[in-house]
Order: sequence, then structure tokens, then C-alpha cells
Amino acid sequence: MATTLHNYLKVRGIDYEEVKHPREISMSRVAERAHIHGAKLAKAVLIKSDSGYRLAVVPSTCKVDLARLSSLMHERLGLATEKEIEHRFVDCEMGALPPLGEPYGMKVFLDDQLSELPDVYFEAGDHKTLIHMSGQDFGRLMEGSERGRISRQM
Repeated sequence: MATTLHNYLKVRGIDYEEVKHPREISMSRVAERAHIHGAKLAKAVLIKSDSGYRLAVVPSTCKVDLARLSSLMHERLGLATEKEIEHRFVDCEMGALPPLGEPYGMKVFLDDQLSELPDVYFEAGDHKTLIHMSGQDFGRLMEGSERGRISRQM
């Protein structure tokens, strides 16, 4: 688990469970190996815009709809490069970004589909651990995020 994430959850007093699974890179395989539905697995994508970087957080069964997100944000957007991701998430493995922007100094745009779930899972900063928490606690962590329908099914 990424140290930044661990410390943040501790300071915020959030109850969570670590769910270990065999090493996987693909989010669909992670969900399969962890025996959870992919719609409950939040995926973070680092986006760069005219005003800086932010995380787009969508269900793992979806992809970020950049055109829709660009329209909602009124900015030009693109996906961050691997170098940009490494620079901003130094304690995370590539492709295992947690969906929490605050501990990494970033704003978040959360897909509406993740707002009403009873429980949520997400990457812990490595390819062997998921964080599981109640949807209510996840909502508390996402309080300052912008929200909208920013994804489409893959």
C-alpha cells in the first residue's frame, strides 16, 4: 500500500479493509481475481488540462469520456504521460493509482456511477492490494470532488 495513501486514510479516520490478490495489471483481471464486480472498482486516470492535473475517477468497467469531461470542465484535456504519472505518484506503481486526489495535491472529477454504491474498492498504489470501504466513507473522501457522468462502457 502506498505510504501517502495509508497516512491519509489514518489521519482522516477512515475504516477500510486491505484485499490482497495475485499480481495483476488489468483492472478487469484485478476485479476477477479479487472476486468483485468491476462496477464497484473505482479506477483513477490522471488527466492534464489547461489548469493542471486532476484525477478522473470512473468504474473499472468504463473508460473516461474525454470529450464529455472536457465539455464539463470547459478546458482542453489529454491523458498524462507515464513520466507525468511517475512524478506525481512517486510511491505508487505505474497503473495502480488510488482515486484520492487530496493526498497527492490534486482535484478529482468523480463519475456519478460511483456516488451511490454501498461499498467501493480501489487500487492501493500497488498491483497486489485493493482498498475496500463503505460507499459512505468513500463519499466522505470525495466530498470536494466535482461530479458528473464522465465515462462510457468499454
